[in-house]
Amino acid sequence: MDQKATYRTSVRRSTVQVGGSPSNMYRPEYQVEQFGLQASPRDTSKIWELMDSYQGSDKLALQQSIVHHVEYTLARTRFDFSKFHSYQALSHSVRDRLIEAFNDTNLHFHQMDAKRIYYLSLEFLIGRCLQNALVNLDLEEDYREALLDLGYKLEELYDEEVDPALGNGGLGRLAACFLDSLATLNYPSFGYGIRYTYGIFKQLIKDGYQVESPDFWLNHGNPWEIERLDVQYQIRFYGFVKKVWDHGVERSVWEGGETIMARAYDTPIPGYNTQNTIALRLWKSHPASEFDFSSFNTGDYFKALEQRQKAEYITSVLYPNDSTEAGKELRLKQQYLLVSASMQDIVRRFKRRKVLDWNAFPSKVAVQLNDTHPALAIVELLRILIDIEQLDNMSAWQIVTKSFNYTNHTVLPEALEKWGVPLIEKLLPRHLEIIYLINFLFLEKVQQKYPNNWGKLNSLSIVEEEGTKKVRMANLSIVGSKFVNGVAKIHTELLKTTIFKEFFEMHPNKFQNKTNGVTPRRWVRCANPALAALYDRVLGSDKWVLDMEQLKQLESNVSDPQFVRDFQMIKMENKERFVHWIRKTCQVDLNIDSLFDIQVKRIHEYKRQLMNILYVIYRYLMIKESTPEERKRIVPRSVCFGGKAAPGYINAKRVIKLINSVADVINNDHQIGDLLKVVFMPNYNVSNAQIIIPAAELSQHISTAGTEASGTSNMKFIMNGCLILGTLDGANVEIDEAVGRENIFIFGTQVEDVDNMKEKMRNTDPHEYFPQELLKVFTEIDNGRFGHNEELKWIVDSIRYKNDNYLVGQDFKDYIKAQQQVDDLYRQPNEWAKKSIYNAIRSYKFSSDRTIQEYADEIWQLKPIKVPEPAAQKHERVKGIALSKSQQEMAEKIKN
Repeated sequence: MDQKATYRTSVRRSTVQVGGSPSNMYRPEYQVEQFGLQASPRDTSKIWELMDSYQGSDKLALQQSIVHHVEYTLARTRFDFSKFHSYQALSHSVRDRLIEAFNDTNLHFHQMDAKRIYYLSLEFLIGRCLQNALVNLDLEEDYREALLDLGYKLEELYDEEVDPALGNGGLGRLAACFLDSLATLNYPSFGYGIRYTYGIFKQLIKDGYQVESPDFWLNHGNPWEIERLDVQYQIRFYGFVKKVWDHGVERSVWEGGETIMARAYDTPIPGYNTQNTIALRLWKSHPASEFDFSSFNTGDYFKALEQRQKAEYITSVLYPNDSTEAGKELRLKQQYLLVSASMQDIVRRFKRRKVLDWNAFPSKVAVQLNDTHPALAIVELLRILIDIEQLDNMSAWQIVTKSFNYTNHTVLPEALEKWGVPLIEKLLPRHLEIIYLINFLFLEKVQQKYPNNWGKLNSLSIVEEEGTKKVRMANLSIVGSKFVNGVAKIHTELLKTTIFKEFFEMHPNKFQNKTNGVTPRRWVRCANPALAALYDRVLGSDKWVLDMEQLKQLESNVSDPQFVRDFQMIKMENKERFVHWIRKTCQVDLNIDSLFDIQVKRIHEYKRQLMNILYVIYRYLMIKESTPEERKRIVPRSVCFGGKAAPGYINAKRVIKLINSVADVINNDHQIGDLLKVVFMPNYNVSNAQIIIPAAELSQHISTAGTEASGTSNMKFIMNGCLILGTLDGANVEIDEAVGRENIFIFGTQVEDVDNMKEKMRNTDPHEYFPQELLKVFTEIDNGRFGHNEELKWIVDSIRYKNDNYLVGQDFKDYIKAQQQVDDLYRQPNEWAKKSIYNAIRSYKFSSDRTIQEYADEIWQLKPIKVPEPAAQKHERVKGIALSKSQQEMAEKIKN
């Protein structure tokens, strides 16, 4: 890789074209003219002299860097540092190199006056940073060699890192993949989120039940983040709005209430084989006043700390329980803190331009809302433009609607976010006024298009009038955005024809599809290095990592027996690693020759983990009833589940209990032996996924058709050579098209028939509606075969009495048939391997690079800006940033 040469040298200069030949100049960030500083040029020359070199990346330089951080960052001696301290020192060493690229990247974007995309998300499930950074920097082998001399194995230090608890599921993992692709494709960009002190929770399993434990991921610090003490913004809550007259114009002033500060913490996100390194900027809440000294002096010690505690609570936990009014208020505070700090930061950066022209704002700023959680950003920017920058209402609104775009992640109407008007009025009184203004402007257009159509006005209104008034955040997001996109072809079509049908009819050009993707850097290069090495060897380079369509060249290799054997050996090695991990974490011994059948995702009724475990019971009963001769033909299966249930989601938690109760019986039935094993893998996260996914041979994505927006784990599984058992829902539809129907197992009711099947379910006697195979399973549960626990009956009852809303009973027989097809194919190892290979090499459409390219071209109108690569010349690291004539002159002054 060309990148490696980048890190072999050490001098940090800038190359400028002067008279047709390169001339070494000082770094442009130290040119005082550009930033309007008052100091003389010579005031910065010493700074440049002291910062003129990059970190070296030869073995000795890497070792010196690591040991330096052991002694000076961690204050450890040779006698008192552990493997964890070695991880911390290594991470700081890598971060040093990221910061160099990060600073150069931001400088270059500023010089080029680049348009940037700002990605706002309440979740960023970024996973461990160390391996991803080393792979993207192409320094993994260099550090591995340097560490061996110091007595450490790099892979062991990888395991010392704790997953940042900044997300819950697919929404946050998608955001993380997008940041990786934005950096890799050289797009000027920033991610904005919240620096949660605790994640949603750490999942433990006790007596078969999910138990939530605090996930204090920052317990030992975070070596990857950069605390920005100079980047913080005031955030106001409560208070009142007063009206004032300013030169004949009535203006609103939001005063009173309480204020806190949002402080920035940056995590550098490196691109692959590029200098470009962008930032994930996370906000942490702090008190505006650290300490009430007067209360302390009077002996009221608790009150002295009250403001600090109230402020810090806001960013303490991801998704606080909103079943109470206090919980709802805290969650809304979180959302507003994210959008207010982010929009203030974006506006500050825009105002650094030499000429301030607000009409140019949409040409320099694109904001993407990842679901409706950051929807208040629309209102906040409008407030800033009207109240602070004093633009008129219509001019400000035009700027806003050209700057925002909204990604929807659900087709379930009940899942669309709404906030009560009384709560918004109490917490954000000025924003409620602005929401009413936005609604008025929008409904005027609706009235013009549909005169006196009160039904249209009611359904399209941002404010829901029935009962307690609520603000519909999806409606706000659509009205305030230039474009709205779904995340899979079927999902987008459902948006147009169901929940947003009337919006689509009014603005059809506003709606687009952007099928999700996942980054091949983490999900193949990091998670499955042996498969990546096979691709490198056969294709002759690693260019496929940046252009996955190159994997199409491997189609002819599927008929090569040696290539198939190599693929099978890689899968077996990944299965061995998984077996050891399961033994360590779950105390279950899996049969490595069994089919590894995996379902990992949030536990939810529509994702139908219940159908999977009910089938496992059916399979268990079938094995128990089979003769010794019949058992010889049974394919051994290891069925593994993983995922968290929301703390208040009782039925989801009952499904976890049922899975573990069934596992206890099956895994201890010596008559069954290795023919069937069941495992629930606790605390599923990104790091676990990097072990689980490469080992999987079958992955289940079996949501009821029309309920899953997309899914991204299905993409990760096929990239790693795994077959899918699934319904035609979400991205499964496009996976089916990409890999070929002959290479995927599809079953179940299709989306256009779902409503009819639900009607049939409601009008049919349960004994006639449910197939006999499933009724037999119900009987075994009722009779206590898996424990005399009322909750197990309750989970069966949740679908038994004409309330099978996710069609478990309707699809069960077809599901059994599909499972039989799985068994039939697995008995033919070479055929199974070939189909698995086809899945892997035809997965190129599902790279997040493709998704981001489509966003950039069709929504953001964003151009890549590549930071010039340093080049090795006479053992010097030379940067190639082109300077203007005036900048060259200033650089010469500094130099002289």
